[in-house]
Amino acid sequence: MMKKSISASKASLVLFLCQMISALDVPLDSKLLEELSQPPTITQQSPKDYIVDPRENIVIQCEAKGKPPPSFSWTRNGTHFDIDKDAQVTMKPNSGTLVINIMNGGKAEAYEGVYQCTARNERGAAISNNIVIRPSRSPLWTKEKLEPNQVREGDSLVLHCRPPVGLPPPIIFWMDNAFQRLPQSERVSQGLNGDLYFSNVQPEDTREDYICYARFNHTQTIQQKQPISVKVFSMDSLNDTIAANLSDTDIYGAKPVTERQPILLTPTGSTSTKVELRGNVLLLECIAAGLPTPVIRWIKEGGELPANRTFFENFKKTLKIIDVSEADSGNYKCIARNILGSAHHVISVTVKAAPYWITAPRNLVLSPGEDGTLICRANGNPKPNISWLANGVPIAIAPEDPSRKVDGDTIIFSHVQERSSAVYQCNASNEYGYLLANAFVNVLAEPPRILTPANKLYQVIADSPALLDCAYFGSPKPEIEWFKGVKGSILRGDEYVFHDNGTLEIPVAQKDSTGTYTCVARNELGKIQNEVRLEVKDPTMIIKQPEYKVIQRYGQVSFECIIKHDFTLLPTVIWLKDNDELPDDERFLVGKDNLTIMNVTDKDDGTYTCIVNTTLDSVSASAVLTVVAAPPTPAIIYARPNPPFDLELTGQLERSVELSWIPGDENNSPITNFVIEYEDGLHEPGVWHYQTEVPGTQTTVQLKLSPYVNYSFRVIAVNEIGRSQPSEPSEQYLTKSANPDENPSNVQGIGSEPDNLVITWESLKGFQSNGPGLQYKVSWRQKDVDDEWTSVIVANVSKYIVSGTPTFVPYEIKVQALNDLGYAPEPSEVIGHSGEDLPMVAPGNVQVHVINSTLAKVHWDPVPLKTVRGHLQGYKVYYWKVQSLSRRSRRHVEKKILTFRGNKTFGMLPGLEPYSSYKLNVRVVNGKGEGPASPDKVFKTPEGVPSSPSFLKITNPTLDSLTLEWGSPTHPNGVLTSYILKFQPINNTHELGPLVEIRIPANESSLILKNLNYSTRYKFYFNAQTSVGSGSQITEEAVTIMDEAGILRPAVGAGKGYSETLFATSPVMHTVRPTFYKVQPLYPRIRNVTTAAAETYANISWEYEGPDHANFYVEYGVAGSKEDWKKEIVNGSRSFFVLKGLTPGTAYKVRVGAEGLSGFRSSEDVFETGPAMASRQVDIATQGWFIGLMCAVALLILILLIVCFIRRNKGGKYPVKEKEDAHADPEIQPMKEDDGTFGEYRSLESDAEDHKPLKKGSRTPSDRTVKKEDSDDSLVDYGEGVNAVKITSDSPCN
Repeated sequence: MMKKSISASKASLVLFLCQMISALDVPLDSKLLEELSQPPTITQQSPKDYIVDPRENIVIQCEAKGKPPPSFSWTRNGTHFDIDKDAQVTMKPNSGTLVINIMNGGKAEAYEGVYQCTARNERGAAISNNIVIRPSRSPLWTKEKLEPNQVREGDSLVLHCRPPVGLPPPIIFWMDNAFQRLPQSERVSQGLNGDLYFSNVQPEDTREDYICYARFNHTQTIQQKQPISVKVFSMDSLNDTIAANLSDTDIYGAKPVTERQPILLTPTGSTSTKVELRGNVLLLECIAAGLPTPVIRWIKEGGELPANRTFFENFKKTLKIIDVSEADSGNYKCIARNILGSAHHVISVTVKAAPYWITAPRNLVLSPGEDGTLICRANGNPKPNISWLANGVPIAIAPEDPSRKVDGDTIIFSHVQERSSAVYQCNASNEYGYLLANAFVNVLAEPPRILTPANKLYQVIADSPALLDCAYFGSPKPEIEWFKGVKGSILRGDEYVFHDNGTLEIPVAQKDSTGTYTCVARNELGKIQNEVRLEVKDPTMIIKQPEYKVIQRYGQVSFECIIKHDFTLLPTVIWLKDNDELPDDERFLVGKDNLTIMNVTDKDDGTYTCIVNTTLDSVSASAVLTVVAAPPTPAIIYARPNPPFDLELTGQLERSVELSWIPGDENNSPITNFVIEYEDGLHEPGVWHYQTEVPGTQTTVQLKLSPYVNYSFRVIAVNEIGRSQPSEPSEQYLTKSANPDENPSNVQGIGSEPDNLVITWESLKGFQSNGPGLQYKVSWRQKDVDDEWTSVIVANVSKYIVSGTPTFVPYEIKVQALNDLGYAPEPSEVIGHSGEDLPMVAPGNVQVHVINSTLAKVHWDPVPLKTVRGHLQGYKVYYWKVQSLSRRSRRHVEKKILTFRGNKTFGMLPGLEPYSSYKLNVRVVNGKGEGPASPDKVFKTPEGVPSSPSFLKITNPTLDSLTLEWGSPTHPNGVLTSYILKFQPINNTHELGPLVEIRIPANESSLILKNLNYSTRYKFYFNAQTSVGSGSQITEEAVTIMDEAGILRPAVGAGKGYSETLFATSPVMHTVRPTFYKVQPLYPRIRNVTTAAAETYANISWEYEGPDHANFYVEYGVAGSKEDWKKEIVNGSRSFFVLKGLTPGTAYKVRVGAEGLSGFRSSEDVFETGPAMASRQVDIATQGWFIGLMCAVALLILILLIVCFIRRNKGGKYPVKEKEDAHADPEIQPMKEDDGTFGEYRSLESDAEDHKPLKKGSRTPSDRTVKKEDSDDSLVDYGEGVNAVKITSDSPCN
């Protein structure tokens, strides 16, 4: 107890020393911290200056810990903030963090202010910093009128940015219209204020897109200033302008660009001041004008620029000093210099300081009656003011506590009691900021606790320190004592060190230090003890270290590393080369006690280290390897080694023998290994088998043997070149017979019939029999039935059949080997099954759920497993289409089967046809086959969208109309509701006009379009509809004729186009020429390749869309053959060709291509020629009917000649030419004589407009009639098959 006469200052010092001696440190033990009472501690809080995004929710953090858990409250602008009255504000559970809901209607501006959090429990209250909430702002640029900058070359220029004031301030950068940063240099650079400075302008600076951008990072927005225009006038152009405007007598001429000495653009004047705060970054800037461009240099008057903290930026125009302190105050001079002179500016820098800690108050844990102090020391410029609070309340108005006394920056506590627990706040502030720290005083009365686990084991190496822990806690602070053994005396003396945290240190542990140690902790509230155990181990030593070696190249070297260690420790040995891992090379062989390097090379030169590690210690030893060149020798011949010789067998036992040999010559390549082979002269004479192999340094080996084998051995040496010849065989050694060591493998039981069980196995090989008379004992019994084993002994076979078994029941099976000497060990049992039979019942409760028009799901109940009578493999679903609901026509039933593996009870049926009636049944499947079918289940698929119409023909073109004919879809997939026709005009440059749409009733099959434009090409899109929707469409094109006297265009055949989505328009016919829209030309294509075949020839036709004047070719070959395609060139641009010389009754493949159009071709088509007809030719020259016919023809010709002669003599004219000219059809050209093909059709329009070949079906006039002048003779009559085509040709009169 201190005397009252001690002065106050001395009392403070003494109490402080008492605190340092007696204050408790609470260990960071989670279990202990959960049990001890503790005042609140703020663990997390938002920053003092908290700028928030006004578009997002505001989260103000306040987290605290304490025992019991603290409660939280808030103040706003110094008054209580009742969050229950504001629906937009919530507090997180078990936390003080506030969430202000801005995204659901709140406004961030309404919540600006100063917030402070208080965390309180029964032991005190901690407070957070004052958190100033401000929403970020990114205002728009104020509108201003920017005048163009016209500058003379060489002058200086400043482009002002003047960004809007934001929160926080924006980042400024200059770019052009292409969003490329403007290049900066010593001449052109951006200042700290965002302005763009030109020390002197050059002609290349002329541009109209100097744009200043302001990026507001908080809201991720960028604002743009209006572009600034700069026009630089060069002296030459300025003189030319002046000269053009003055007379010859005027004196004119602008002065040339003159060099100027530097002047400072910023800062202005000769001096300026700058105030910066301690710890911040100091930025000083000088930008100068002048020509040539000035160079900037910085100095500090009366001192040096601080090393390691000084940086130059912006081409040395900016001086940057990081982490400034009061010592950085002073005068900084920038000097701008060029060849004409210099300019300078002095910036007086003053460094102020917001408060910073010298000694922040620390938490204090005291026992009742103890003394202590809280110290709060801070510094700053100016000197900060220190004030104290208790539980968030200024200490002057806080409840009095007789145990505390405030002395400036110190609170002194004496004779504290449990009610003295509180949280104290120290506030240090000056004009530049403040610091706030919470520190609690926690008065605890706790009996001793030992935190080190009981019976903890410590292991150390002899002669090293041993540290035995005894972590403890108690209040008052317990006293710690150590004992050795259960009844040992207290430990004292110089051989032990006792640490304040309770740890016992034995500086030099010896083997006799091993034992049990007891730690005892006691204070006035109790006593506790704990035992730990110490084991002292022998050190690890390398008793034979690796030695220095010199080795010739390609030799072999070995390093030894023999160790001695404590038998209870497991060592690991690691070898290193030059302190790195060994190379990944098979030449490096690491043994138990050595490292061997084979075939040493120069790269193996280095230091090799052996490192031995245990869990407690580590030792190492190193040696150097030097590789030298071998002495010059004659050329070395490398070869396979010679075979070993002198094979000898020793140490013969029943199951082993030792084989030794003498190696043959290595032939200059070291032997890497020996391969040992054996021959069984008893079972497989003359056949050698692999036995084992050993390293090349070994010449003896212990071989394991099997009984009842007549062994002979031979040895083969191996080096890098290859294998030697085998050695001579050793003497024979016959081992004694013995019981079999093993039983047959792969034992199985699978029935082949419903009433049998077939047991199979893999027989033992000859030497596995171990003796004569090999047989097998086959045993079986029904599983899960209390039956005895049935056994039979069979000869050396691999199958046995058990008859008369129940159908598909499990059996336990085992097969045991035996010979004349006895049985093999008891075999393991396997499970097999007798034969399967067909399943007995069909799946029940079959249900079908139609998912859509092409997919259905079928469900069924599984059959009882007993009725499967075999291994359940799955279920099969048979389904077939009964009829189409739209056509009501039956067709050949094609059943489809889907198999679902395993015990599934449902499956999906894909690929169904819409609007159809189906049937299905389900059957169970086992290994034997299928069971009975379930009753047929009928289901129907709903309607779908139809396929495209089967054809679209456009005929009878007139001046203003076209006739359309079509066929219904091949697959209507439902009830057709209508057809949709869309069409639009196309001009010569492939531009499309407006689209017209017409809906046509489903029962129509033709339509006449009227009021069309004359001589206009139209494109038509045609598709069918059901109630589900529209199907795919086909497209065609047709042209109205030019005038009534014009020649009708041939009919346009059917074709299929691609699907398109068209927008419906009003079905109004346009009678005026519409506005056209530019579209891309169609990509060239050949489609609808069709063939009509006879015995030895075939007519190939196709449709072509693409550029004019295409040169076609036809390729063909035998279908399925790998021979190259044969190629025939088509004369002109016709769209058909006759292939001749084909083989009757043969399938051919054919395709059509076009030259010079990126080599595109049609898809392949396959056709078959007709069968060869039996020849029935006879010599008609001998037939009477033929002779009579010829006579009649001759008589008729004679009469005609007489008539013509008489008329000619009378002077009459026969107008054959005029009649032919009057009646000829110019669209039908005669067949060309040279190749037998048809002439191509051409329109009467100019060749420049259109030379496209006509489509299939266009070989007769568009009115489908044949003129009388046309010959009825048939050129080719394709009569075989349903696809026969009859093609006629013209036969003009000679």
